[in-house]
Amino acid sequence: MHQRWFGLFAASVLFISTSQVNAVVLYRTPTRNTSAPSGTLYNSGWQWEGKWGSFLGTPIAPNYFITAGHVGGGLGQTFTYNWKNYSTVGMWDDPNSDLRIYKVNGTFPNYAPLYTQPWEIGKQLVVIGRGSQRGSEARVNNELKGWEWGYSDAIQSWGENVVSSAVNGGAGSGSLLQFTFSRVNGMYNEAVLTGGDSGGGVFIKDGTTWKLAGINKSVESWFSMNGATGSGFNASAFDAGGLYYGGDGHWNLIPNNSFDIQASSYATRISSNMTWIRSVLGSSISTTTLSASPPSAAFAPEPGSMAMLIIAAMGLLRRRRF
Repeated sequence: MHQRWFGLFAASVLFISTSQVNAVVLYRTPTRNTSAPSGTLYNSGWQWEGKWGSFLGTPIAPNYFITAGHVGGGLGQTFTYNWKNYSTVGMWDDPNSDLRIYKVNGTFPNYAPLYTQPWEIGKQLVVIGRGSQRGSEARVNNELKGWEWGYSDAIQSWGENVVSSAVNGGAGSGSLLQFTFSRVNGMYNEAVLTGGDSGGGVFIKDGTTWKLAGINKSVESWFSMNGATGSGFNASAFDAGGLYYGGDGHWNLIPNNSFDIQASSYATRISSNMTWIRSVLGSSISTTTLSASPPSAAFAPEPGSMAMLIIAAMGLLRRRRF
């Protein structure tokens, strides 16, 4: 992926050091969206999410579901979908990404169609995860920069964003969909990943149907208030200027400029891993679930990604999984 100044926390927690991720945090309110979206977002993916331990998985064929490999799990464990329990009887890891597919001992009543074409950039998305509440304010010289991560309660929630880019996550991560946390011209339910969101789905509308386009992997989140003596903390930052990235003993100041330095979330891209997915599912995947519509210009990338790229040369992200 592009070099940045933050750490990544695996969306089990991926930021400043990117951290693997938990529950979807919103910009406009500390109250998360914990019931299914409605209106224009009706059937936008919530109905296809199932519980996999403390995380989520998404059925993608009559008896297969997909999730993030870094969240763990194994054969014989329970996947709960539409209030029914299924036991896993098969498991496949993608050697080139964080994706993992399980086979279960029953048949799902329905499953998510897949977004298979490389047309995600600029598209509106709905992202779903479980876990952290929005915590205390993170401020620099009394200027609000974002919020520390609060209590991780494993409650499923959702938010909106726009795919700003597709980046190379390197060996074992592959192509990732990137979306930034913006306070300027953001979506009404503008969202960022936190610790515990890993394994949840990112959905994009293809024609009239919402389809699975990504699986939550990580978020830029590891900061310090004081680079000389400070300890790190995870936070959802819409402007990291004035904070420090790196780690104990080697913190680096992020310049506090006139423009926002936005944290990004990352999801493993479905479209770039379809060869592997098809090799696992075989004839179980229906051609009617695949993407067919051309790219849309309905949504432009959010501003701020270029600001992140300007800072890219300042350092590498440390990547941690939740």
